[in-house]
Amino acid sequence: MAAQLAEPGQRLLARIADTLIVGLPVIIVVRALVSGHTVDVVAPPAMAGSMLVYESIQLALWGRTLGKRFAGIEVIATAPIEQGPAAERDPGGEVGGGARLGVPQAVLRAAVYSLPIAVRPIPVVGLLAGIFWVANAGMLYEGTRRQALHDRFTGTVVVKRPPPDSPAF
Repeated sequence: MAAQLAEPGQRLLARIADTLIVGLPVIIVVRALVSGHTVDVVAPPAMAGSMLVYESIQLALWGRTLGKRFAGIEVIATAPIEQGPAAERDPGGEVGGGARLGVPQAVLRAAVYSLPIAVRPIPVVGLLAGIFWVANAGMLYEGTRRQALHDRFTGTVVVKRPPPDSPAF
C-alpha cells in the first residue's frame, strides 16, 4: 500500500510541537542552573543534545516523534519509487512501501537536524548553521519527494500517517 507524502505544513507543525516539548523543559533547567551570558552559550548545545536523543529514540522505535504523531506524519526509509514522466508530474504523489528506520539511520537523521543548533554560539559557524537551516527547509520544494536535506542525507521520506481509528462506541 502506498503512502502519501506529508505536506510541508504538517512537517512544520510537527517540528514546532517537538521543539516545544523538548525546548521548554531544557530552557527551564538551563536557566535554573546557569546565569548571565553563559545561558546563551550553554542552552543551544543542551537543546541540540536533547533533540538528538528525543528524536533518535522515537524515530528508531516508532518512526514518529510526539510532534509527528500530533501532525499525522511518519518518517520511513525510502524505497525506490517509479521515476520518469509520471513521477515528475505528481509532486504530491505516493511513495511505495517504506521500511522502518534503523538505529544508525535515525541517529544520523536527528544529528543532521540537531547539530546546527549546537554550533549557534560560535560566531561564523553559527551563521553557516543558519544558512544550512534555510537550505534544509527550502529543499522540501525541490524534487518530487518533498525531502529536506536531512531526509536526502539519510534516505528517508516523511509520509502522512493518521492515528489509527478509535473504536466506535
